[in-house]
Amino acid sequence: MPHAPRRAALRATLRDRELDALLVTNLLNIRYLTGFTGSNAALLVSADSDDATVFCTDGRYLTQAEQQVPDLERVVDRPCDVALAGRAAKAGLRRTGYESHHVTVDGLDTLADAADQVELVRTPGLVEELRLVKDDAEIEALRMACAAADRALADLVEHGGLCPGRTEREIARELEGRMLDHGAAGPSFESIVATGANSAVPHHRPTDAAVHAGDFVKLDFGALVDGYHSDMTRTLVVGKAADWQRELYDLVAAAQAAGRQALAPGTALSAVDAAARGVIEAAGYGEQFLHGLGHGVGLQIHEAPALSKAGDGTLLPGMAVTVEPGVYLAGKGGVRIEDTLVVRQGAPELLTLTTKELVVV
Repeated sequence: MPHAPRRAALRATLRDRELDALLVTNLLNIRYLTGFTGSNAALLVSADSDDATVFCTDGRYLTQAEQQVPDLERVVDRPCDVALAGRAAKAGLRRTGYESHHVTVDGLDTLADAADQVELVRTPGLVEELRLVKDDAEIEALRMACAAADRALADLVEHGGLCPGRTEREIARELEGRMLDHGAAGPSFESIVATGANSAVPHHRPTDAAVHAGDFVKLDFGALVDGYHSDMTRTLVVGKAADWQRELYDLVAAAQAAGRQALAPGTALSAVDAAARGVIEAAGYGEQFLHGLGHGVGLQIHEAPALSKAGDGTLLPGMAVTVEPGVYLAGKGGVRIEDTLVVRQGAPELLTLTTKELVVV
């Protein structure tokens, strides 16, 4: 991962905001900027150079920090944020930003005591703004995560994992195990397996409900590779598909295609949602589309940008997002179809390659 260029981009932002440094305390942002994967750390990013940037962790991670953060000055101390606030004061970093969306009120008081004579400036979301657009290494990690999920689902279907009598929990466990077999470090999130009427619950948690012939089975799952999360939903039918199931599936597939086609640089986030939602509303099912169209993916399974009615901003090349419309008929069944894609000039890059044709097993 190109951590040094990311820190260089952050330094440019700090200089634009007339900040001497940024105290980073969000562990995901620290991982993004350094590669460190431990559970306790802080990072003081100097606006001048990496030579003046300091990483801090505690003694449990001494060896790990040497391996993962070899290119920065390392300090072993605790609490890390307080130690680096003190370093900012000693270094004369008069205007130091802090992650106000992450630091608690009590934590700020403690930092202020340690950072004597330093003006602590609220800077919410500075690193997250950089994370909006993925670099090549991040997109490759996402490709690998999506591939692990694709292969796991293919194996599940090929080996009869969706046969009548199996429970949602059994299917979820097998699906997650198969993702591990294909290189995932783990699932991106708790897998959703929903059969029959449960498929009409958008975020149903797997239960001991058994699959029956004629059921929709909705599978929403993802793989975790190098810290990056894939996200995919497919809805299948076990046995024979009824006419209403095919009609509902075709509607959601058309809406999903419209959403994918709207993914272009410069398009308003709300307009992407509207492109897919309009298809469903025109068919009379607008009230049964119960959530936003999609979200960003990366070091978090849900991160900016938000593709929704209230989405603020526009798409940029390199953003990784999901497109996942759904229609949910309470007590009967529901369909969601979801892909992970990267916004590109011309057409988006599709990362989840499992077919979107209705699969009947």
